[in-house]
Amino acid sequence: MHGVVQGVGFRPFVYSCAAALNLSGCVRNDSSGAVIEVEGDADDVENFLRRLRDRPPPLAVIESVETRPVALVGGTGFVISDTSRSDGGRTLTSPDVAMCAQCAAEQADPADRRYRHPFINCTNCGPRFTIIGSLPYDRASTTMAAFEMCAECAREYHDPDDRRFHAQPISCPDCGPTLTYRDASGRPSNGEAGLRAARELLRDGGVLAVKGIGGYHLACDAGNGRAVADLRLRKRRGDKPFAVMVPDMATTRDIAEVDDASARLLSGPQRPIVLMPRRVGAPVAEAVAPHNPDLGVLLAYAPLHPLLFGLAGDPPGPAVLVMTSGNLAGEPICFADEDALDRLAHLADGWLMHDRAILVPCDDSVIRAVAGREVPIRRSRGYAPLPIALPVPVPPTLAVGADLKNTIAVADGKYAWLSQHIGDMDVLATVSVFDAARRHLQALTAVTPQVLVADAHPLYRSTQWADRNAGHRPVRTVQHHHAHIAAVMAEHGLDDSAQVLGFAFDGTGYGTDGAVWGGEVLLAGYKGVQRLAHLKYVPMAGGDVSVRRPYRMALAHLWAAGIAWDDELEPVAACPLDEREVLARQLDTGFGCVSTSSFGRLFDAVSALAGVRQVVAYEAQAAIELEGLSRGADCGTGSYTFALTDGVIDAAPVLRAVVGDRRAGVSAGIIGARFHRAVAEVIVRIACAHREASPTVVLSGGVFQNPTLLRLALQGLQDNGFEAITHHRVPPNDGGIALGQLLVGNCG
Repeated sequence: MHGVVQGVGFRPFVYSCAAALNLSGCVRNDSSGAVIEVEGDADDVENFLRRLRDRPPPLAVIESVETRPVALVGGTGFVISDTSRSDGGRTLTSPDVAMCAQCAAEQADPADRRYRHPFINCTNCGPRFTIIGSLPYDRASTTMAAFEMCAECAREYHDPDDRRFHAQPISCPDCGPTLTYRDASGRPSNGEAGLRAARELLRDGGVLAVKGIGGYHLACDAGNGRAVADLRLRKRRGDKPFAVMVPDMATTRDIAEVDDASARLLSGPQRPIVLMPRRVGAPVAEAVAPHNPDLGVLLAYAPLHPLLFGLAGDPPGPAVLVMTSGNLAGEPICFADEDALDRLAHLADGWLMHDRAILVPCDDSVIRAVAGREVPIRRSRGYAPLPIALPVPVPPTLAVGADLKNTIAVADGKYAWLSQHIGDMDVLATVSVFDAARRHLQALTAVTPQVLVADAHPLYRSTQWADRNAGHRPVRTVQHHHAHIAAVMAEHGLDDSAQVLGFAFDGTGYGTDGAVWGGEVLLAGYKGVQRLAHLKYVPMAGGDVSVRRPYRMALAHLWAAGIAWDDELEPVAACPLDEREVLARQLDTGFGCVSTSSFGRLFDAVSALAGVRQVVAYEAQAAIELEGLSRGADCGTGSYTFALTDGVIDAAPVLRAVVGDRRAGVSAGIIGARFHRAVAEVIVRIACAHREASPTVVLSGGVFQNPTLLRLALQGLQDNGFEAITHHRVPPNDGGIALGQLLVGNCG
């Protein structure tokens, strides 16, 4: 059996099926998957195989079943064997899984022996990826090896009729990990006393560092504006939204507008953060997500979380908690205890810790539902390291991804395994996390890369890492936007004969001419790419300073469009006079400028021109706030139109219309709605002009995280007869780049 069959209760399931059919034999894990030997009546064996294929455990993924005859041994029963051997194959590791309903019921039942146990789990739930050091998945290979099972847990572990039969992280209050609370002065409180102290800290407006499944969170009362503002200041978060955690779906509906697709995502075994519109009057402080119409919400998923909110009979505490990564802005998440006590010393007022080690840091995943489609924003806990089937077999390969939102991938044959979210490579500590994630992913998959693939940007730290560590192996580089399009193709199973019309819109990507690309229309397959159209180049002065100050991009776009810098325009007024003079000289002479075709930067410029955001505190803030204002705006029949000549998308007519509307007092929301419509319409116009090239249109790049634009573009393309596809397995941002690199790097 090949697939996700370790850590998901598969061997107990096999045992139960065989025992029910009076078959004898054994099942064991090895590096190739699960190996089953059965003997018995031929009809019973066939029935057994049907059950394996058709009714596997909920968390198992059966990729293939290979059968062959073996010699009869005349057994009299069926056993689970702990003997493992390697036949040169490969197994697939389960991700971490949220607490199941049965374990939740036991945790809340005063009559159950695991009542209030913070580490309750069974074969259907619990930590996997973050505690596994190597395969096969047995207790000795996990951080639970430090905890010897008590007699009762051992009985359950060996009982084929028990739900915890061969559940490797099995424990109870007598033999499992223990909680410890440390206050700001370092005084410890253990067990229930520590839990009470932690809840009191949250209730009183403090900031609590909580050790979770994949690392530490920082938590506070989401309804307490002072506590949220204090956490934001300590974490140096700027205005970037915090995620919030709720105990149940009813509370989710109190704070957010939950559609069916979002509800399914929220309550699934992955339990990601789901982005949804904030409900009017939601009992959540404005400082949780300032100037943002959405909330990122996740349901309690680890057994410790319901205890933080409080079970029946506990003193009431906060109904909604901020639950954000335990780190300073930009740094990797803390996951080791001593590191958390050190790095979070100025951020937290107390620490709720436990003594089960985390081997692999793993941030929460982030998802959005758009028009009923699942669009990942960050693929991490609950999803990593589930494999993605490749439409084209590749040799053993490591793809090192990009520098922002880095995720790496290894592949061999027709499987790719993507790592958890690693982070931004401009932080030195992230490079260390990058290398640890690479080693762990290679160990779990048994992939020894023969080829390395990297972004074509020569100054990316990920690319430089590949060059330094390649040894004798080739390093193949892939153009950034080609990788974006190829990632979508791979997700949708398009083979190496396919060509698509790809729209890759993002903030930054190294172009083949040395410019900063980001508004690209590509005729692409894995083997090659042709640039059909792009947003007209404008000069970007000062690099990242223009990203942080959208007013500079607005002035650059006005200059390129021949529109005067009148003082009544908000971005002109926001730019200090001396800076304005220097910027004008740079744009006139080209000194310190790089050409860019980025749609991300155009969104920044329009946001500034509409008076929404002149300076940003986090990536894409200007575009996010513009989109938020645009959603409910009725722009009527008014619209903007891009000029399109010889493959160049010219924003000048749009910018003149935006300036005219702003001078006429048109609201930022209506300006934003008209602009979103214009971008979607130019996508459809270009697709129609190149219909003969391909009937399949691919949308990728960080700009397509924008739900309004994505919805409009998909609908417009479908209305015009195109098959329009986008991401549903990996993010459209640079977190999905590594998947595309794998295919282009090996097929090109």
